[in-house]
Amino acid sequence: MKLTILGGGGFRVPLVYGALLGDHAEGRVTHVTLHDLDEGRLSAIARVLADQAEGVPDAPAVTATADLDEALRGADFVFSAIRVGGLEGRAADERIALAEGVLGQETVGAGGIAYGLRTVPVAVRIARRIAELAPDAWVINFTNPAGLVTEAMSRVLGDRVVGICDSPVGLGRRVARVLGANPDEAWIDYVGLNHLGWLRGLRVGGRDVLPRLLADEEALGSFEEGRLFGPEWLRSLGAIPNEYLHYYYFNREAVHAYRTAERTRGAYLRDQQGAFYEEMGKPGTPALDTWHRTLADREATYMAANREAAGIGERDEEDLESGGYEKVALALMRAIARDERTTLILNVRNGSTLSVLDADAVIEVPCLVDANGAHPVSVAPLPYHAVGLVTAVKTVEREVLAAVESGSRATAVKAFALHPLVDSVSVARRLVEGYTAEHPGLAWLRS
Repeated sequence: MKLTILGGGGFRVPLVYGALLGDHAEGRVTHVTLHDLDEGRLSAIARVLADQAEGVPDAPAVTATADLDEALRGADFVFSAIRVGGLEGRAADERIALAEGVLGQETVGAGGIAYGLRTVPVAVRIARRIAELAPDAWVINFTNPAGLVTEAMSRVLGDRVVGICDSPVGLGRRVARVLGANPDEAWIDYVGLNHLGWLRGLRVGGRDVLPRLLADEEALGSFEEGRLFGPEWLRSLGAIPNEYLHYYYFNREAVHAYRTAERTRGAYLRDQQGAFYEEMGKPGTPALDTWHRTLADREATYMAANREAAGIGERDEEDLESGGYEKVALALMRAIARDERTTLILNVRNGSTLSVLDADAVIEVPCLVDANGAHPVSVAPLPYHAVGLVTAVKTVEREVLAAVESGSRATAVKAFALHPLVDSVSVARRLVEGYTAEHPGLAWLRS
């Protein structure tokens, strides 16, 4: 089975390959094709993968190419993990938004809209090439903003594209651990959009144990989200929000923390990964050791500004484990390729799952996965406070898609202005001016 990774020179690709190395079952991936436009990055990551494969007799073969069509032909699965504009673009997104006093995070607020505007046209072109060259392939989208990009690609590929994110899984595992439950045996009642969802229940043996956590002050403040949001707010919600909702519930504090930080997250990653790839260009650099060292620092500093805003200090060691997006991707591939039925929290088209959204809206919910793909399960209706945020942000996503389709600057301004975290139409107009001046990929918005 052939897997193609778009954005194959990306820093997190070794996580995916590491997961593949542990899969020895029949029908496993035997060949990985890395595609990237930056051949230096491709070479660096190929070296890391070669170190990982050392001593593994049935390791998947790896090839690298800068030719998209070559990469897609014959693919059974395609991972889309591209970053249009690179980390330099992400850092610019943050800087331009923060200059206007609004959030510039890559998936939330003004930064997410800017990233979506320049990424969606590329993702749609890729989807069309997949439909032409690998029509039977399943596409697993990692590219942020994951929900928006998955919805854009689904307009070409239908249900053969599925978006994944490790945040809901990581949240579910942390809550289960605090409650002394096995996360692999618990049903996680989670619903929303990508980076905008809530864990509303955790069922173990048919019984919801989340109320027990909400009633326990000490336990509720003992894990990442409990410290980030505070026990009092979580009890008020009656749910555990995805960590990205901190940008909404504590927006003023988050923006202040980002504006006063030495570097934004994007600037930090730009500098850190730039140093990594530069080091990898030197002969004799121990590839895998260098990558592991860089990864450890990256994970430890994740959402550091938010933790500073909440006054909770550094991450605890047990909270460093994410949901493992590479594990989610591997489980998804196994379920489809081998009909190993499983349940995963994924980004898929809504159908009739959430009545407040139309059938084509991509949402993030538990899904039953089998050889025919991912099928969202029925969920209880959202409370009104969540309906407001979900419908507002989905409206913004739709305006982004409409702007890309029409090339309309006015529609792009509308997308920014309607976002809950952008507080003025005048600010929205200045954001469009700033982003179009900065990013060549948004030249179509200049007229």
